[in-house]
Amino acid sequence: MNESGIGELLVRLRNARGSVTQAKVAAEFNEVEGSPVPTMTGKEIGRYEREVRLPSERTRGILARVFGVDPALLDQAHAFSRRRKAEECGKTARSAPTAPMVAAGRAAVSPSACALAADAARSARFARFIASTNSNETTVEQLDADIARLARHFVSRPLKELYAEIRELRDETFDLLRGRQRPQQTSDLLVAASRLCGLSAHVCLDAGDYDSAGSHARAAWSCAEAAGHHEMQAWVRSVESLIAFWNGNPKRAADLAKHGQRYLAHGSVGVRLASLEARALAVAGDAQGAVVALRTAEKVRDAMPGPDVMPGVFGFPTAKQFTYAGTMHLAIGGPRHVRQAIDCAETAVTLYRAAAPDDRSTFDLLAANLDLARGRMLAGETDAAEVLLGAVLDSGPGQLSASILNRLGALADELGAAQYRGSPQIAHLRDRIVNAALPAAASAATHRSR
Repeated sequence: MNESGIGELLVRLRNARGSVTQAKVAAEFNEVEGSPVPTMTGKEIGRYEREVRLPSERTRGILARVFGVDPALLDQAHAFSRRRKAEECGKTARSAPTAPMVAAGRAAVSPSACALAADAARSARFARFIASTNSNETTVEQLDADIARLARHFVSRPLKELYAEIRELRDETFDLLRGRQRPQQTSDLLVAASRLCGLSAHVCLDAGDYDSAGSHARAAWSCAEAAGHHEMQAWVRSVESLIAFWNGNPKRAADLAKHGQRYLAHGSVGVRLASLEARALAVAGDAQGAVVALRTAEKVRDAMPGPDVMPGVFGFPTAKQFTYAGTMHLAIGGPRHVRQAIDCAETAVTLYRAAAPDDRSTFDLLAANLDLARGRMLAGETDAAEVLLGAVLDSGPGQLSASILNRLGALADELGAAQYRGSPQIAHLRDRIVNAALPAAASAATHRSR
C-alpha cells in the first residue's frame, strides 16, 4: 500500500466531501472541540494540508472526528510526513556546495548562464530548507495561540485532556529550537518552550510528582534565562515556590517567591509571588513577615498597568489572591485571623462562581471551599463546615489534586485532635475525609508509577 503524508490525506478527506472549504472544516473542528473561543482557522487547515505545520496528536483526534475516520489513519500519515521531512532535510544538506566547488567557482573568470542558474538553484533549495524545517512568524504566532488555549483550559479541564498535547507541543518546540531561526524567533521560541515546560511542571505538581515537576521547572528557567525574559523568570520562580511548598519546605518556598520579585514584570505575576511568600511565611511560623508580604501583594495588584498577556495558569486572578490570603490567615490562627480567613475564602468562592467556565479554576475553588470549611469548624460552626466539606468530597477523586489531598489529610489530622474527641459529628466528618482521600491518593500513586 502506498503511504501518503498527513497533508495529502487531509486534502483527500476534504475533497471526498464535495466542495467543502478549509474554512468549513475549521468551523466543524471548533464545533467538535466545543471551546467557547474558536481555536482553528481555515488558514491553519491550509497549513496542515501544505505541511507547513503538522497537527498535534490532540488536533489529529479532533480532525478524525470531523471527517469520521479512525484516528490511527491520521497518525500513520503524520508519522510518514515526519519521516519524509527528515529525509528531505538530509538530502538538502548533502546538496550544499563543498569547499572544492567553492574554489572552482572563484577560479572561473566568466561564469556561464548555466552555472549562475545552478548556483541560484542551490540558494532556492536552501530557502526551501529554511521554510520547511524552521520557524517563521506564522509558526510562532500559532504556537503562542496554542499555548494560550492550553493555559486557559488548564485551570478548568481535567489534566488527562491536556497532558498529551502539552508534551507534544513542547517537543515540537524543542525540535524547532534545534534548527535555525532568526534571532528574534529564537527568543520567541525559547519563551514558548519555557511556558510549555512550566505547564509540564504544573501537571506533575498537581499529580504530586515533585521531582519531575522540579526537572521541568529547571528547564523552564533555563529557557526563560536564555531568552532574557524577566516575566517568565519571575513566573518560573513562582512554580518552584509552589513545588517547595507542597513538598513540605515552606521556608524555601518563601525564599524562592522573594527571589522572583526581583525581576521587573508586568501583569499579575508579582501579586502571585507576594501571595506565595505570604502563605509560605505563615506556615513557616513568621506571622509578621506573612502580613507584610500580603500587603505587598495588595499594593502590586493596585499598581498593575494592565491585564495579563497570557491567560489561565499564567495569570493570577483576584479570586486566587483571596484564596491564598485565606490560607495564610488560617495558618497564623487566632480568632481575628480565622474571621479574616472566612471572609477571604467566601470572597474567593463568590468570584470563582461568577467567572466564565474556562476561567473557573476547579482546584482553587475546591481549595477555597476547604479553607472556608476549616474556618467554619474553628469558629464552632460545625454544621456549615460539614456542608462545605461534603461539596468538596462529592466532587470525585478525579478533581482531587495532590495539593487538595494534602489539605484534606491535614484537616483529618486536625479533626483527630483531643478537642474534637467524643463528637459523633466530627468523627463522621473525619471518616468521610479518610474514605474519600485514601482511594484518590492511591489512584494518583498508581498513575505516577506507570
